[in-house]
Amino acid sequence: MVEQNLPLVILTHSLPAEWLAKLEGKCRMVVGPWDATHFDPALEPYLAEAEGLFCLLTIPVKDDLLRRAPRLRVVSNMAVGYDNIDVAACTARRIPVGNTPGVLTAATADLTMALLLAAARQIPQASRDAREGRWITWSPAGWLGADLEGATLGIVGMGKIGRAVAQRAKGFGMKFLYTDIPLPPEVEAELGATRVELPELLRQSDFVTLHVPLTPETRGMIGEEQLRLMKPHAILVNTARGPVVQMDALLKALQENWIGGAALDVTDPEPLPPDHPLYDQPNCLIVPHIGSATRNTRRRMAELACENLLAGLEGRRLPHCVNPEVYERV
Repeated sequence: MVEQNLPLVILTHSLPAEWLAKLEGKCRMVVGPWDATHFDPALEPYLAEAEGLFCLLTIPVKDDLLRRAPRLRVVSNMAVGYDNIDVAACTARRIPVGNTPGVLTAATADLTMALLLAAARQIPQASRDAREGRWITWSPAGWLGADLEGATLGIVGMGKIGRAVAQRAKGFGMKFLYTDIPLPPEVEAELGATRVELPELLRQSDFVTLHVPLTPETRGMIGEEQLRLMKPHAILVNTARGPVVQMDALLKALQENWIGGAALDVTDPEPLPPDHPLYDQPNCLIVPHIGSATRNTRRRMAELACENLLAGLEGRRLPHCVNPEVYERV
């Protein structure tokens, strides 16, 4: 029997019980549906009493929701990004916000390489042609892809994930350009990476991968002007955030062959409607935001979110806090 004096926590989504084992006996929980795309109205009556909120990236946590939760003491986001949360509004209420950094670096880097390879070698098109009867015989000029060895990979955002991608791509014999805060010289030397500004990276790269957070500065950073700078055979890979790329401009770039192709784990909007014309582009591969979708990664993300949640409920500093200034306010 759950003790009624335990703090009430709202989980916006249903998750496997073993992922939430750390919360057992520490709080009372009310849980939304597994497929929620917005804050479930059935959870609304619990906001007034809720002291903790455990949410996913798909749920906006804005000022209006915070006003309806006057007892809220912690918001724990099961994601590295937190653009779904009004962090400033939380800070004004002295509510710490937690995220789950680090744990999904390897999984996202792996998927980036998988998408890059699939697009480079035209694997989705080749598989579809085989299934639909267009594979008549071995064809010397059929399904020709791009070589990775000797190609230039432009990494936009050389943080943890960007570096992990570079380490993997190094094994394929690729060369690297990057945009970001300069790496230490020894790291640049180890990777063989050269820092350039974004326009130069786009002009020189055979493949471009995006690994930046969604901020006012990065929103829409890849638009028509940037896509026109890319090589006609270049492939764009986005495993960051959908709104970093202007989707209408990308569609035009693919339709008019400004670039060779695109591979997207994230879109804008998300999910992309099934009738969106990007799905009809043979040189565009789209998957449903699966960058962190390995069993171990998703479980560890949930566990980190639980650790942040419990710390907030117990008045301790969150292990992973995106607004640490809440602890400095008087």
